[in-house]
Amino acid sequence: MIKLSGIRKSYGRNEVLKGIDLTVEKGEVVAILGPSGSGKTTLLRCINYLEKPSDGEIRIGDFTLDCRRAGKKDIRALRLRSAMVFQQYNLFSHKTALENVTEGLIVVKKMNKEEARKRGIRLLEKVGLGAKLDAYPSQLSGGQQQRVGIARALALEPEVILFDEPTSALDPELVGEVLDVIRRIAKEGITMIIVTHEMGFAQDVAGHVVFMDGGMIVEEGRPSELFGNPKEERTKQFLKRIAPEPSYSI
Repeated sequence: MIKLSGIRKSYGRNEVLKGIDLTVEKGEVVAILGPSGSGKTTLLRCINYLEKPSDGEIRIGDFTLDCRRAGKKDIRALRLRSAMVFQQYNLFSHKTALENVTEGLIVVKKMNKEEARKRGIRLLEKVGLGAKLDAYPSQLSGGQQQRVGIARALALEPEVILFDEPTSALDPELVGEVLDVIRRIAKEGITMIIVTHEMGFAQDVAGHVVFMDGGMIVEEGRPSELFGNPKEERTKQFLKRIAPEPSYSI
């Protein structure tokens, strides 16, 4: 289980996160929606401590981190329990697809190279890139690079995978291949938190949807509830803006 309690983040006088409380059950897929600047990505980065929260508590499994007292060992322990898939892939340009996947296993997990190689090959095959083991990022499409990023996250066997708008940098025709991979992973019961602007995908894959605005959680619930019958006016405005009712003229 993942539990966030009172997570706050400020940049100077600008408070970006205003006390976020969120619980994610083991094996659950949570989609986080909201307008630009609502704090979605900042929240995700705080969970993995790529951003240091100003206050709050993060619990992943049996490990709890007090954000006000976190030391290097605490942060390392937290990061060993989570993995991030980034918008812009963040692959090592001078390493092959396989090397990008095995790097964390060898450096972070201290796995021997042969065992890391076997796991890397298995995971790249899993995301449909078994024929691209020796390709460099510059030789891969955006969708293929993102699938390498997903394989890299899976390789570490984290308790939760964090996806930061995984399709936002892709050409429209490449979005489907990445979403299909995430759908397959979701069926395996891997805990995931996904910041996304793909509303149909969120309805299809997530068991729980969170709508954020102004650094706060405005509303959350099952997809059928939040999309079908939102309670908060701000949620209704957002959904109407991104998916307006069709109008016809003759």
